[in-house]
Amino acid sequence: MRWWLLGAALGLLVLIVPDVQAGRRPRDHEGGSRRGKRKRDGRGLGRTREGRSRPLKIRLVPGPIIPEKPGPNFGNTGFLNLYRNVQEQQSSYSVIPGKPDRCVYRGLTMFDLAVWSPSPCVTCLCAEGRVVCDEISCPTMHCPSPVTPAGACCPVCMDPDSELSLDLSGDSPVPSDPNKAVIPLTQEEIQSILWREEEEHREEEERLRKKDEARKKRRKERKEREEKQRKLVEERRREEEEALRLQVEKEEEEWRRQIEEAEERRRQEEEKRMQEEEERRQRERDKEIKLEEERRRQETLEREKLLEEEERQREEKEEEEEVWLRGDVFQMIPKERDLLPAPIPTPPAAIEEEEEEEEEEEMVTRSRGGLPPGCSISDVTVTCENIKLTHFPPLSIPELKSLSLEGNDISSIPAGAFNGIPNLEWINLKKNQLTSAGIDANVFKGLKMLRRLYLDENLLDMVPPDLPSTLQELKISENKLRGIDENSFQDLSSLVTLELEGNLLSEGNVDPRAFAPLTQLFYLRLGRNHFRTIPQGLPKSLLELYLENNLIEEISEAVFNRTGNLNVVSLRHNKLDETRIAPMAWFNHRNLESIDLSHNEFYLVPSFLPKSLVHLVLVGNNIERIPGYVFAHMDPGLEYLYMSFNKLDGEGIEPESFFGTHHSMTEMCLDHNQLIYVPIGISEMTNLHFLRLDSNKIRSISDESICDPNQDQETPLVGLRMENNYLDPQKISPSAFSCVRSASSVVLKPQKTKR
Repeated sequence: MRWWLLGAALGLLVLIVPDVQAGRRPRDHEGGSRRGKRKRDGRGLGRTREGRSRPLKIRLVPGPIIPEKPGPNFGNTGFLNLYRNVQEQQSSYSVIPGKPDRCVYRGLTMFDLAVWSPSPCVTCLCAEGRVVCDEISCPTMHCPSPVTPAGACCPVCMDPDSELSLDLSGDSPVPSDPNKAVIPLTQEEIQSILWREEEEHREEEERLRKKDEARKKRRKERKEREEKQRKLVEERRREEEEALRLQVEKEEEEWRRQIEEAEERRRQEEEKRMQEEEERRQRERDKEIKLEEERRRQETLEREKLLEEEERQREEKEEEEEVWLRGDVFQMIPKERDLLPAPIPTPPAAIEEEEEEEEEEEMVTRSRGGLPPGCSISDVTVTCENIKLTHFPPLSIPELKSLSLEGNDISSIPAGAFNGIPNLEWINLKKNQLTSAGIDANVFKGLKMLRRLYLDENLLDMVPPDLPSTLQELKISENKLRGIDENSFQDLSSLVTLELEGNLLSEGNVDPRAFAPLTQLFYLRLGRNHFRTIPQGLPKSLLELYLENNLIEEISEAVFNRTGNLNVVSLRHNKLDETRIAPMAWFNHRNLESIDLSHNEFYLVPSFLPKSLVHLVLVGNNIERIPGYVFAHMDPGLEYLYMSFNKLDGEGIEPESFFGTHHSMTEMCLDHNQLIYVPIGISEMTNLHFLRLDSNKIRSISDESICDPNQDQETPLVGLRMENNYLDPQKISPSAFSCVRSASSVVLKPQKTKR
């Protein structure tokens, strides 16, 4: 029985060895191929972490291995030869693609998990449609006469004294010489193999244990460092909050003090105004009393004259009757002086009072340079506002610099009106009834010092002609200007500010050459007119352009070509959309930093915005989406973005929408939209100061949606508004707002009732 068991073990060994020599791996028929799994039972060929084959290790049971007779496990191909010093064999892999459930190899179809050996040194496997082949590379043999056994691919060193050989081409061990017996392995050799295996196993376990202990130690040290860092961060945050609280209290105290001072100034100004108003009313009352007294005096004089005339007529009638009764025939001719009415005697006191009043009025008129009643003069400024003047006052004050006639009913300015005030620098004629026909053509020509001329809210239908070349500021808003011709601004090369808002201007009645003389113009206001396109011929020097409340529908590619210095453009309340702006209209501008496109008809944030843009206003449009990378080309980057009152929802903002603004964005307003969550990318904005997300449909806030938990440096976020959403403040994690400098800067109440 013992010999039979020994023969079966040798037969099993012979079955295993060909697989090993051919580079095959044992298969697990239940779980697929065991790739890379280390064998600890000594059977099969394992793989190291570097992908190389491990040395074959065979465990044999000690004892005699000479069978009594050939059994079923013994073949006729030869005897079992024992080979010593079997060295490590190397293998390489090649992959042949196929179908997912089968493989095609050299015209043959192999099903999934099929294993075959196309040659002695190659073993192939069909795995998920791919053919994986393992080719053995033979090691260098250091023996005088290596031998390649039949059916093997690599040579081995043969012990010339061995009486057994391992026939790898057969399925059973056979004696090399029928006359010689099979020599088994000794107990010491087998024990040595087993000890070496156990020693390697213990070393591997010890190495893994030490590695695990080192990992646990590092994890513990990392946790201790994180806890220490967290405590330091918490302490620093408490200190910052305390400092911020003190600063806020100080600012509030300063703010209250400023409010009290402003309230005190306002009260003093109100008292002063009331006092001035009372003085003005008192002067009017005194004037009315004086006029009433004058009227009564005149009535008294007239009554006295009438009584004297009646008395004289009665006396004459009585004298005639007396003469007729006497019957005198000679009658004296009355002298000429007797024909005049007798003078009315005036009391001496009344004569003196009248003379004093006439002298006082003459002195006042002479000292005020012909200034009408109700006007005030201070140093070199005369103010005659809202006193119902109907004519331009004839002034004669050569040193006068400023004249304000605002709020009167003056309809004309005659020739020579400024002859007595030639040194004027500022004239304010707002809110009168001036017409172009009522202004003399040369009335402003003699004012060589004039800098500012205000003609707002009159009835002018054209720009006054022959304005002085020294003019720097001209305002003709809220009139009825019907056009601007080529010569309207002739010789006004010093003009800096021009305001023509609220007129009847359009691209059809504004000559493209009208602005050519304005070589120093910085500020141009053309709002509340009838423009459908940007007017042509804008000055090269222009810095700020305001065209709000027009009918502008498009921006052509060439309209801003000459305005390289343009810094601010306001186009709010027009009819623009993202399809009517030419791609290169302002894309390459290097100075255009602020654009206001509020209250237009945009559905998307427009592309091809200026590279230099810093301030963008898109309030009150129909914007539903912010395309990805729309701000990415801007340098140094967009800082202010206002998109309140639009239609942004959860799908309208992409992960790349704010790409390019993560280090530049300072203020962003997305309030009064339809957002259902905090937009992606806000937590990456390292320079954000103020954020508005109020009046949306946000229902929750994650810990990393606003604040980046991996951000170590201090964040500048000082204001966050999220009221009027569907949030439950009790369910929001405290760490969600960890990057906000002060908890008082986060506004969460009130919230809407959840639907």
